Amino acid sequence: MSKAKYSLFLFLFPLFLQAQISDNSPLTRFGIGEISDNNFLHMRHMGGLGSSYVDPYLINIVNPASLGDLKATAFDIAVFNEFSTLDDGENRASSFNGNIEYISLAFPSSNPINDIFEQKTRTSNYGIGLTLMPHSVVGYDINSSEVADTLGEVRRNFSGSGGTYKFLLSQGYKYKNFSAGLNLGYLFGKIRYTRDIVFLDNLNAFSVDYENNYSVSGFLWNVGFIYSTVLNKGKIDSKKGIRPNVLNIGLRANTNTGFNTNSNVIDLHRNYSSGAIDTIRASSDLKGKGTLPAEIGIGATYYGGTKLAIGVDASAANWSSYTNDANPEELSNTYKLTFGGFYRPNFKSFSYFDRVYYRFGGFYGNDPRVVNGTQINNYGLSLGFGLPFVFQKKISHANLGLNLGRRGTGASITETYFRFTFGFTFNDDEWFIKRKYN
Repeated sequence: MSKAKYSLFLFLFPLFLQAQISDNSPLTRFGIGEISDNNFLHMRHMGGLGSSYVDPYLINIVNPASLGDLKATAFDIAVFNEFSTLDDGENRASSFNGNIEYISLAFPSSNPINDIFEQKTRTSNYGIGLTLMPHSVVGYDINSSEVADTLGEVRRNFSGSGGTYKFLLSQGYKYKNFSAGLNLGYLFGKIRYTRDIVFLDNLNAFSVDYENNYSVSGFLWNVGFIYSTVLNKGKIDSKKGIRPNVLNIGLRANTNTGFNTNSNVIDLHRNYSSGAIDTIRASSDLKGKGTLPAEIGIGATYYGGTKLAIGVDASAANWSSYTNDANPEELSNTYKLTFGGFYRPNFKSFSYFDRVYYRFGGFYGNDPRVVNGTQINNYGLSLGFGLPFVFQKKISHANLGLNLGRRGTGASITETYFRFTFGFTFNDDEWFIKRKYN
């Protein structure tokens, strides 16, 4: 990678850590918040094909085995803007928010250019990646008021903010048609909840101020495997110039993982008439533990040469095993089904639009959160474009896309969202190259 790209990577890492995770949905109140999608943009625009999707110039951390196919250094960064509308049957509220999605750097341990110079055929490859991204998001601010018979107007405010991040070290190794990979990650972050009840017409009544903020830390891991087979090998052997048709089958999984919490809780009753404050509870440095669920995913992707790809993905997680001493919650098991792919007319064409990736996909699944006895569902469609451009004499891509979805159909709260995503994948094939001349 060039000095400019490497410097950009180092510059953005601390800025990412300082960025405020943002959202505006009461559904983030549950668990440790809204769990982020590990699929990078190029896969997210295809619905999410992370279990089996492989590209030698793009990063896939959902199944780390894919890094075994990496042929060039890749630096990937993305941002999003989301417009969402909440509807409880009587009231509607809209919000607009955005933030950084992820920063990732991955590279192969060997350079294919060296193999060409040395006329070497390699049967194995090793790739490694570093990624920083949100793991969960908490963000909501709900205000309501009502008139009680004896107390007059009562105002309630519920808010939450913060979330968790993860730093991942990903490794993938490929030998012939089989790849295996491992993600090792560190989870960290802070979450804050507040609840205020104020009696506006009765200043002699004691209002309630409650706050719970806690930090999270722990380790994450998952393994992945991918098997690739060429379906038209006979035609390739008999006729030159034919592109291989490849089928990838992928599997990824992890067991339950634990995390630690450290909480500070304060519960005050306040009299606005006399100024008296009654401390009901004030506790700090409360140690606790939690459990994140085991998850498994399986998928298959078919590649028709370089023109198209189409795949399916299925995953499940046992969120019923989730625990959190700092914020106890009962969640439900989940599943997700995905379908998607891309079409690229001709990557060698002089026409720019023939070299663009046209991505499409859809997904359906449910959510670990249960509202008034109904488990939240989540479904939607995705569209995207991989727009090629030249940066420092290398072909790279801008990834532009849109996700349209809905959560909670049939539940007491329905959320409709439009998420615009934009990112860059920079590629560089000069890492680890053996210089013949200086």
